[in-house]
Amino acid sequence: MSENSTQQKPLPTIWRVPDELWELIEPIFSEHDPPKSTGRPRIEQREALDAVIFRMRTGCQWNRMPDEFPDDSSVHRTFQRWVELGVLDLVWEKLIEECEELGGVDFEWQAADGAMGKARFGGTS
Repeated sequence: MSENSTQQKPLPTIWRVPDELWELIEPIFSEHDPPKSTGRPRIEQREALDAVIFRMRTGCQWNRMPDEFPDDSSVHRTFQRWVELGVLDLVWEKLIEECEELGGVDFEWQAADGAMGKARFGGTS
């Protein structure tokens, strides 16, 4: 590094849910996916959400997530349960509602992003 270059601050993580956001959405998880009353305890919901966000933002395989996250099988199982229960849809609705109150949603302009890849097991042409 040269003398003239400045030291850059590291960027904040893009997959950790900030405290303010967690306070907003945690009641949804508590109501729609409460802890089990018996059996083995589930992984922490906030840690699972951080891991899901990491997985979705990076596109890594479930079994290639860094060790800083809970067990990949547990995270994947939690994600599947949330999808089945509609928890993530409810979180999305809450975030849109909050953003709309701030005047931050412009429904006239929308974009979607996707990735294309080979079909893993072939398929018909």
